[in-house]
Amino acid sequence: MDSKTSASGDAGVIVAGGKSYNSKAKGTGSISCKDMIFRADKIDLKSLDVQLEKHLSRVWSMNIETQRPREEWEIDLSKLDIRHVIAHGTYGTVYRGVYDNQDVAVKLLDWGEDGIARTAETIALRASFRQEVAVWHKLDHPNVTKFVGASMGTSNLQIPAKDMFDGQTSIPSRACCVVVEYLPGGTLKQYLIRNRRKKLAFKIVIQLALDLARGLSYLHSKKIVHRDVKTENMLLDAHRTLKIADFGVARVEAQNPRDMTGETGTLGYMAPEVLDGKPYNRSCDVYSFGICLWETYCCDMPYPNLSFAEVSSAVVRQNLRPEIPRCCPSSLATIMRKCWDANAEKRPEMAEVVRMLEKIDTSKGGGMIPDDRAPSCFCFALVRGP
Repeated sequence: MDSKTSASGDAGVIVAGGKSYNSKAKGTGSISCKDMIFRADKIDLKSLDVQLEKHLSRVWSMNIETQRPREEWEIDLSKLDIRHVIAHGTYGTVYRGVYDNQDVAVKLLDWGEDGIARTAETIALRASFRQEVAVWHKLDHPNVTKFVGASMGTSNLQIPAKDMFDGQTSIPSRACCVVVEYLPGGTLKQYLIRNRRKKLAFKIVIQLALDLARGLSYLHSKKIVHRDVKTENMLLDAHRTLKIADFGVARVEAQNPRDMTGETGTLGYMAPEVLDGKPYNRSCDVYSFGICLWETYCCDMPYPNLSFAEVSSAVVRQNLRPEIPRCCPSSLATIMRKCWDANAEKRPEMAEVVRMLEKIDTSKGGGMIPDDRAPSCFCFALVRGP
């Protein structure tokens, strides 16, 4: 501290400009603003440190953004109109909006503005975001959600005040957003929940399964492993066409399987080798597809009565799988079992799964028996299920 500004041992006395002031002189505990005097014991150094960190991070982000060239996938934020929130997720908030006269969904991701994340963490998160965008913007398939564009800096983004997340009144400068086509049918998970009691007609089960299988087959042909295949990450359009979404953990398949390890995905859908931390490849998506296929047929959740720890242990060590109803046609049950085989090398490629599904005859029914028609699934009727 220099000779002109110091604090005495008495927390209530401030020395500034060579003059000393008693903060209690006026009986109010404060000093005139014009003298720029404040109580030393009221200075929150931790808060100042947090504010400084946030300011430096903003400056760092802005410098990085101004130095880099514009990416081909970057959108013009002036053309983006945010309407309202449609979902809250682990990695961000999803809004409904319009971009250049097209209905879109906008996933907004905010990192580091809480004063906790440091520069290194922010760099890692932004790199992960770039990975998602790099994967998504090159894809073009009817069963993959159409990518519109993205932005690495959302300082010009306008969001209705009533939908501002966490009570914030402005968008953090380091927030990023990804814009994709808006699909009004919601998630496959939501659709299955709505049909939990009456179940789905067999032809609808096969149609949804084929959509997912074709989308995954396309991704795998591009050497992309989704790594988080689950019914919550599948969206439906107005015609019930299924499209794969959310490439937050997707990555290009490594040449060496040993380069792809770690528990990535959602418990209940994760392959044994992934749960066990072993090397894996695109066959982990095939396993997850098998679980999704069972879930679509049954309109139910796998392992509803087990804890996360119990599921993880039983899948790896006891070969636990969802119980296939007896009314399930053998052709479909066979595909489920092949896809979730404990041996990843024995699982079929998704292109083969597509061919197997295409051969299934749905004209005679075969869907799950609705809850109001039978207490259990006994399959004596010629036409089984809807």
